[in-house]
Amino acid sequence: MKRFGIITAVLLFCGLTAPAQDDAAEMKRFIETLRIMQEFSADPVNADQAFYQGAIPGLVKHLDPHSVFFDKDQYGQLRQMETSTRKGFGTVVSILPGRVLVLQTLPNTPSAKAGMMAGDEILAVNNYRLDRLDPEQIVELLNESKQKPAKLIVLHPGNMRPAELTLIPEDMQSSSVERAFLLQPGIGYIRVGSFEEKTAQQIRVAIEKLGGRDLKGLVIDLRNNPGGVMNAAMETASFFLKPGQMVLSVKGRNVPEKIERVATDNRPFTFPLAVLVNAKSASASEIVSGALQDHDRAVIIGEPTFGKGLVQAVFPLSEGTGLALTTALYYIPSGRSIQKPFRSADFALGETAAHPNERSDFKTDGGRAVPGGGGIIPDIEAFPREMTQFRNVLEATAAFTTFAAEYLKGKEVKAGWELPVGLLDQFQTWLNERQIQPSMREWLGNREYLAARLKTEMYNLALGVEKGDEIEATLDPPIQKALEVVLKGGSFTK
Repeated sequence: MKRFGIITAVLLFCGLTAPAQDDAAEMKRFIETLRIMQEFSADPVNADQAFYQGAIPGLVKHLDPHSVFFDKDQYGQLRQMETSTRKGFGTVVSILPGRVLVLQTLPNTPSAKAGMMAGDEILAVNNYRLDRLDPEQIVELLNESKQKPAKLIVLHPGNMRPAELTLIPEDMQSSSVERAFLLQPGIGYIRVGSFEEKTAQQIRVAIEKLGGRDLKGLVIDLRNNPGGVMNAAMETASFFLKPGQMVLSVKGRNVPEKIERVATDNRPFTFPLAVLVNAKSASASEIVSGALQDHDRAVIIGEPTFGKGLVQAVFPLSEGTGLALTTALYYIPSGRSIQKPFRSADFALGETAAHPNERSDFKTDGGRAVPGGGGIIPDIEAFPREMTQFRNVLEATAAFTTFAAEYLKGKEVKAGWELPVGLLDQFQTWLNERQIQPSMREWLGNREYLAARLKTEMYNLALGVEKGDEIEATLDPPIQKALEVVLKGGSFTK
């Protein structure tokens, strides 16, 4: 009978049994079907499978792609994830097909204590050879290895014989503000990987370190940011909005409308602002970029975002199970829902989710028309740098990292280091020895790119990936477009 209680709860939550008097009829049909199956089916019917893997998931999947039923084990894992800490070895790596190269080991972490260093290559993890795996498989293997002591086979630069290391994972205190540096004097850059409980506080600290209110402009990079804690996103947006301005509203069939506004005593930063987004920017990152766009506070640069604006709640059910259910939609100040419509006829909420975005009269505070088809459409399009066949070969073979590791043996690199005269010619010879032989036109047309990538890897290995990212930013077209925009005072001209 407990399972029937679960079914009833799911039906009520999903709104599929509107009048209360229909509940008994719905349940009667379900029970009759199950009884017949149990009595006459050629094979025995497993009741747990019938409920937890069939009936309930089948019911929920017709709502939207993000509502899901958790059986007892899945719900337990969900609760454990909410309270668990992030473990790791403290190593920054470059993952390629069949190869993992160490770019940096963080001080006082398991990897540093075990003797790993920049330039090492990890050949095997827990007896799994990496040269037989694709990048996705390597990522999965590395993630699994962080849960318990791991045995690594590592080749140090210049050594012929690999070393066997055993690493014990430790709690890692990582910041969701992944990078913060100056693109040039007075122009800051902050990359935010996700929105977590302390993200807004970390962003404020980063802004203050870069110059605070004396900054002449700021670029916030939300590319590949999947979202997270909505309160952190709202607080982040409020750093740049005027007191009383709307950040978002929440509307749902059985959820009272709620409007979130900037605090009346807010003292925002007023310097020019640009925000970078792409197709993997979702949820909370779309709320931030959308609110700043609607209030004409920031220029949004990059590619259209993912389009996830659903409000979800997790309902505990009996027998240790649970239900994650979409209960409402987020709307940004112009009235747009950032949720992309569900086009499949399988989703009963398709029309509800699509309706707010069928309007075409959305405008920013300044009267600029903005699309409402789901997601955030950037004010200025900008795409990653073009990867030619020659560049792809260099990246896939880890040519820059490998050459840099060999070159740096016995050498010291300090901040401000520049490529010595003749190093590109030396690199060309090194490539020829490995049967990578571009045409003269390809080589001459890529010299600027080659020099910057070599410098990036030298900095990665000698000074850490944070310094390497500062060099990499000079090669990134969206970052350079954002820099151009803030230098002009935040113009919306394409």
